[in-house]
Amino acid sequence: MQSAGRGGIPGTRAFFIVLPQETCKIMSKKALLTITTLVFAAGCAPQAELVKLRNEMNDLRTETRSEIKDLKGIEKRQDQLAADVKSTSDLQRSIADQGAQFDQLVTDLQIMQGKLEENNFRMKEMSQKLDDKAYRLSELTARVDQLESKLKSAPSGTPVPDKKTEAKTLGPSEAYQQAKTDYDKGNFDLAIAGFGNYLKQFPDASQADSAQYWIGESYYSKKEYGKAIEEFSKVLKDHPKSEKAPGARLKIGYSYLNERNNAKAKEHLNRVIKDYPASKEAALAKEKLKKIGK
Repeated sequence: MQSAGRGGIPGTRAFFIVLPQETCKIMSKKALLTITTLVFAAGCAPQAELVKLRNEMNDLRTETRSEIKDLKGIEKRQDQLAADVKSTSDLQRSIADQGAQFDQLVTDLQIMQGKLEENNFRMKEMSQKLDDKAYRLSELTARVDQLESKLKSAPSGTPVPDKKTEAKTLGPSEAYQQAKTDYDKGNFDLAIAGFGNYLKQFPDASQADSAQYWIGESYYSKKEYGKAIEEFSKVLKDHPKSEKAPGARLKIGYSYLNERNNAKAKEHLNRVIKDYPASKEAALAKEKLKKIGK
């Protein structure tokens, strides 16, 4: 401890602590080690994120392959059931006049149609799951590509921030369900916009035919029959084998009736009966034709 020298403040004393040179070296090494560790940890963070994303992608791919296999099995059973239904229906028609075994055939046909509807429901459910997984997989792939690009462009040892500034977008199932909820609540303009966005974002999704059909139904509910005919016609053009096709054809007939175009209405109602004879829409078309006269 020494008194203040020249230039110091009178009456004060200055204290100097002299550390051994070895202690200074140890502290410098510790500080350097801490800084190095922090930089290394920051550089490893995106690498860990990359590994995690890749693992998620692999899990998704495995699940998707398994579900596609199951879906193909259901499709095969559905084709067999459809063939059985057609065969039974043909046989039913051929012996209807004789009345032999008719009741049993009707029962068998109803059972097979019930199984067919159950398979259709399961297939639709699985298809929606596959849509969501395909969307999730594409998102993960985009994130992996983005992270790899950042890692390659960043200097060695530089931390790579993984900012997630993008707003969360709805997956296929969520987007479809949101639009359907709007329709169920009578918010037809919102439903039209929602289903339209769904078709733009996911044109090849399993619910594309249903989305197009509900756009037609929304216009029909708004009594805009010209636009309804236009949208229902897209179902028949783009998805001719869809389960929504009979309903679309029937509603085209109804729309023409509301426009007082009975000739066009009869044309489409008769097409329903001809193209989908065993459907509930065919029964409705027959009833409507009775009222307006064939």
